Amino acid sequence: MVPPARLPAAPLPAAPLAAATPRLRIRIVFDEARFFGPGKADLLAGIARAGSIAAAGRDMGMSYKRAWDLVQAMNAMFAVPLVAMARGGANGGGTALTAEGEQVLALYHQVQDAALGAGGVALQELTAKLNDI
Repeated sequence: MVPPARLPAAPLPAAPLAAATPRLRIRIVFDEARFFGPGKADLLAGIARAGSIAAAGRDMGMSYKRAWDLVQAMNAMFAVPLVAMARGGANGGGTALTAEGEQVLALYHQVQDAALGAGGVALQELTAKLNDI
């Protein structure tokens, strides 16, 4: 089951931050060498949507090599690969999230949603303290 599509995080706003709705971009640091954050989550969501590493990377403004390297890093980081790849050819190949990949993406979104829910009031208070630029 593929989780509901999430849009990639929006670029930083050009308007003053005080006028913007604050959001959290959670980066999980498992240890000194293993991280999972919004970029990898957006790449997984893009792969689920497009069925292609190249298309997902392109949608994010990322080179194919960078997207490929991130997929390889994620597949190596977790006990079970998150992305399954089929070589091209007559049938065109393709890429899809494994069941583990779908679950990791869903869990990341749960962490992100829980953090926003738990810190929502404090985040609003913090935003209210910003300068009007």
